[in-house]
Amino acid sequence: MANVFVTLGMAIFVTLSGSAIAVENRIDTIRSDAPELAPYGKFSVGVKTVQFSNPDQLDIVKFKAGQPMPTYDRPLTVEVWYPALLAAGQAALGQYKVFGRDGKLEVTLNGRAVRDAQADTTGGPYPLLIISHGYPGNRFLLSHLAENLASKGYVVASIDHTDSTYSDQAAFGSTLLNRSLDQLFVLNQMARLNADDSSGTLKGMVNADNTGLIGYSMGGYGVVNTIGGGVTAASVGFSWGTPNGALAARQAGTSAYVATLDKRIKAAVAFAPWGWNTGFWDAAGLAAIKTPVFFIAGNADSVSGYAPGVRNIYENSVNAPRYLLTYENAGHNAGAPMPSPTEMFDRKCGDSSRACSEHYTDPVWDNVRMNNIAQHFVTAFLARYLRKEVTMDAYLNLVENAKDGKWSAETSGSFKSDHTYWKGFPKGTALGLKLEQRQP
Repeated sequence: MANVFVTLGMAIFVTLSGSAIAVENRIDTIRSDAPELAPYGKFSVGVKTVQFSNPDQLDIVKFKAGQPMPTYDRPLTVEVWYPALLAAGQAALGQYKVFGRDGKLEVTLNGRAVRDAQADTTGGPYPLLIISHGYPGNRFLLSHLAENLASKGYVVASIDHTDSTYSDQAAFGSTLLNRSLDQLFVLNQMARLNADDSSGTLKGMVNADNTGLIGYSMGGYGVVNTIGGGVTAASVGFSWGTPNGALAARQAGTSAYVATLDKRIKAAVAFAPWGWNTGFWDAAGLAAIKTPVFFIAGNADSVSGYAPGVRNIYENSVNAPRYLLTYENAGHNAGAPMPSPTEMFDRKCGDSSRACSEHYTDPVWDNVRMNNIAQHFVTAFLARYLRKEVTMDAYLNLVENAKDGKWSAETSGSFKSDHTYWKGFPKGTALGLKLEQRQP
């Protein structure tokens, strides 16, 4: 007799005599209790893979003490999602073949983007979004968010950061130096493709002058550094960090670092940005951030920390319009990673007692629930600061603690004047959340 198991409402597999005969890992699930802005938008979505090479970069992995720092042409694989036109009757379905957390097993993800679909140029050029994964991770870790945002009229470029993926994880010092450099390089390359994409797909599609950054964990570290948060002088010399003083290129206040700040970046989202607890940020460096930024964190984060940790980065970015969305009792994975592929539940990573699925999941919150909430708020924030849609303020200017919001409605469904429940959230569904904001 067949047994059917459902994991987190997403990955489904059927066993018969102990053998799996079907697996489905969906990244596009929208729960019935999802907030208003979480569902996919009006555009169909296409996806393509592009390869970039950043010449003459410092090769941190091959550095040997006492020798000059070697250089290399740094390869970057980037997945690009974009508004698309589908043929009559063509289904909005697509698959991704990706490596899971163990870096060895290839799994299939199912979503809505169609590989190499015709671009929809009618609304272009579209704002550009650049996504950076954690350490380790890959360009598909936030694919659920990438697809969702592309359907709302963005071109989304998600980077495989060399030396930092599941399959090529290497010296941490490379990640410390290259996160911001990769983001800036991909920004320039996407601008180039807008002008002259040999495939024709992205030509005229990318408004790089109106760019948003999205990063998770070490990707969030990169976002903070790219938008003006220079690292501390002390962190440049950490023995376990980037060798030979190379991180000085990203140090707060230096002329070389300040020269890299890019005015084309108009907004940023940082999920669980790393670095406060380990001495990479201080108040003086964070004060240089002026780009609007939306921080997302769990207050039980044991990796990046919360207070101290992400909250300190939020509080000290004093010259930026900024928000902090907190998932109560959530850990480091709050809102960012896709739901775990089913196959990762039965595999071990690192310590043999730990399942690879823990890389994606949270002990308290359901992944899809967290993702839907993040999709809602990221949609509102980016529309507000990249598209200047002031109506989005109603989704961002909220009673700070969701539990304090009052649901007050007429029998007809219209809200009374004393209604203060979080806009866009069905009754009773905003519990466990807190949204703070501060202006410069």
